[in-house]
Amino acid sequence: MTAPIVMEVECRGLIFDATNRPKNQQVNAFTSLCSLQSGTILAGFHSGPSKHAPNSTIRLCRSQDEGRTWNELPDTFVTKLDGVPGSLSSGDIVEPEPGKLVLFGSWFDRSDPSKPFFDPVSEGLLHCKQIWAVSTDEGQSWGPWNILPTPGLTGCGSTGPVLAWADGTIAHAFESFKEFDDPNPGRHGAWLAISRDRGRTFPEFHLVAQDPEHKVYYWDQRLCAGRAPGEYYAMFWTHDLARKEDLHVHFRKGSIDEATDHRSAPVATTIPGQIAAPLLLEDGRLLAFVVDRNHPGTLKLWSSRDDGVTWPTQDSLVIHTHDERALLSQSTQDIDFKQYWEDMAKWTFGHPAILPLRGERVLLAYYAGVPGTLSIHFACVKIAEGAH
Repeated sequence: MTAPIVMEVECRGLIFDATNRPKNQQVNAFTSLCSLQSGTILAGFHSGPSKHAPNSTIRLCRSQDEGRTWNELPDTFVTKLDGVPGSLSSGDIVEPEPGKLVLFGSWFDRSDPSKPFFDPVSEGLLHCKQIWAVSTDEGQSWGPWNILPTPGLTGCGSTGPVLAWADGTIAHAFESFKEFDDPNPGRHGAWLAISRDRGRTFPEFHLVAQDPEHKVYYWDQRLCAGRAPGEYYAMFWTHDLARKEDLHVHFRKGSIDEATDHRSAPVATTIPGQIAAPLLLEDGRLLAFVVDRNHPGTLKLWSSRDDGVTWPTQDSLVIHTHDERALLSQSTQDIDFKQYWEDMAKWTFGHPAILPLRGERVLLAYYAGVPGTLSIHFACVKIAEGAH
């Protein structure tokens, strides 16, 4: 019989404590993690008085002891783009070459601050752009924003960690939908913007997942790089519009050098939940850090020994159990799509991020709190095979 995988939380704490912070720093979400070659770890996150507030920005924290303690970095990101007021989201970082960091985010047009982030009439998002900036001092300061064009794709938003392969190729993950005043039906797609020159240009786009009939949405993709150049593992919060419900987490293994078609569509796993962040360990095991908003709400670490084919319940560990106090209108079934978008702004935990550490250990990060006060949390987990 195969030995169980033993996972144990070694330590936990806060990356950023929102308690007693000024109003514009009290709601923090959309977490990211990046490990630098120097050993420094950076955490990026969305921060403001509420989720997707007109004055939301990106904050960064740094750890130099493998995630046990954290300090906030001082740089303040410019929120205007070409003179237009905006808000910022995400904050995903990659180190494509030693000493050079590239940070990706999403910029949303706030020239009319009265407009909501999501228009319940058109079901579109505020006008937005994908942006990136460079740091050469481990995130202490950042250069100006550069715009990453997404020709033909609108309603775009960043969706998790930047992929990096050994040959210097990197890929920014984002999704497309529709913009605020677009009268046409939404057409969701999960994408990668690819750079083969270590983050200088992004001329290629790779479609990771899209339902050809546009009846299923593969939301909030999270990906990790595989062993071969261009190979990736992807997991999706999967929503069925016709059935009005969230499905189990979906999964696919692909490559940026291969076309995506109906034969490579994501397949259902046995994992319940929404956003799922994968990580390939050196020994070949695949982990997934997953948020599940069923009752009770949990953040759980799952493990697969067979390249994502199976995810045994016995090889999982609850990292966080959440008492959701927000006044939500939707569950995970019989969902009103427009109301569901409003609930997303109310949820008080989620957005899992995962990073490998030395010695069969991983670092996990997520946001959690109560309405109006959301902090960024971490947990260090030891992973080992159990006795036969």
